[in-house]
Amino acid sequence: MDSLSREQRRNQELLASLAFALRSFTNLGRFLELVPLVASRLVEAEGALLVPLHDDGRLWRDQLQALPQERCSEVLRQLAAAPDSELLALKGEAAVAAWLDQRVARVLGEVHLYATSVVTRNQFRGRLYVFSGRDGYCWSEIHRRHLQVAADLTGLALENDGLHQTLRRHERLDRQLSIGAEIQAQLLPDRCPVIDGVELAARCRPAYEVGGDYYDFIPTQPNLQGRPLEQARWALVMGDVMGKGVPAGLLMTLLRGMLRAEVLSGHGPDRVLADLNQLAQQDLAQSHRFVTLFYSDYDPQARRLRYANAAHNPPLLWRRRLNQAELLDAPGPLIGLQTEAHYGVCETVLEAGDVVLYYTDGVTEASGFSGDRFDLERLQRSFHGACRSGVGARGILDQLFARLDRFVGADRQLEDDASMVVLKLREEVTLPSLPS
Repeated sequence: MDSLSREQRRNQELLASLAFALRSFTNLGRFLELVPLVASRLVEAEGALLVPLHDDGRLWRDQLQALPQERCSEVLRQLAAAPDSELLALKGEAAVAAWLDQRVARVLGEVHLYATSVVTRNQFRGRLYVFSGRDGYCWSEIHRRHLQVAADLTGLALENDGLHQTLRRHERLDRQLSIGAEIQAQLLPDRCPVIDGVELAARCRPAYEVGGDYYDFIPTQPNLQGRPLEQARWALVMGDVMGKGVPAGLLMTLLRGMLRAEVLSGHGPDRVLADLNQLAQQDLAQSHRFVTLFYSDYDPQARRLRYANAAHNPPLLWRRRLNQAELLDAPGPLIGLQTEAHYGVCETVLEAGDVVLYYTDGVTEASGFSGDRFDLERLQRSFHGACRSGVGARGILDQLFARLDRFVGADRQLEDDASMVVLKLREEVTLPSLPS
């Protein structure tokens, strides 16, 4: 009875030490090294062997553990040399367990060999073996239970390590998103410029993820100052890199520099897009991304707006005199899609009170409670109502974002960045005629 009591206390202490290691060790390898030692002592076996698997079913060679090393060196070598394809081709836990059992038994030879599976959240993650070559070795139900406890604690350790790795990946992603948000914020102008006869308002509503939205106001004659600069031509641009995250933000930073340099050439919108496509071809090809871009320039003296489009969402133009909205579009492929790209160019003359709305697909593709998209038709109705209200560019922009927020829901986040720029020509003031 005393010897049975001592054995029970010893086994309790062994399991307690393994549980303590599970709570204390942050290094998975250090914990797994203890498992064969504790398992073999729990069942008074000659040695033990732990064969863990990755989440995808591959053999986790770096974490193969065995005791004693001399006795198990050959089985470890043969398991490590086994091709992954052979193991992955097997279907089901039973087939994988049988495959492992056969190889371990063949190498260890004439021994008493017992095994149990390591399982986490109903997923097979490996096998734990104990063996003994001692004559008369007796395997009992108590041994089976103790071995299963050791296997279950091993499963917990693998699960904890997986959760820890996932947390670290999320932390790295959060850092990337933070960097990307800073990059994106630096791309966008701090404030709208002063252009003669024009009101401007712009806003980017970021989503959880960093996107590739970009808008810009670029003077075609940056050497001018004051009133001459206000009356000179300005380029107004709206673009979007396909994709999200830091790579999209970095790529848009690169394109922004290229575009600003190209604007100084004085070329028309079609030539600017064609040259930008040539310049960015190699960088976009390597990143496997494309860019949509609407490029326009506005001449305040003539009130003329010229534009070309690289497959971006066409802006809306509301004509005050006609009380109706139209699309501003021109033919042209994505930036980076093909080496030799040709872009059409169009122009229109704006009148007092006319309003132009530039936007990204994060607006029209925003989803509401029912799963419906905000879509172009809903944007057109909202834009028409805001323009008819008689407010300025800032007021129109506020109304459009308020309508978008109501559609999406106050407690729901946008899936993609939503950017809008409003350009409104100031309405002419008509003075009453004086009596003669």
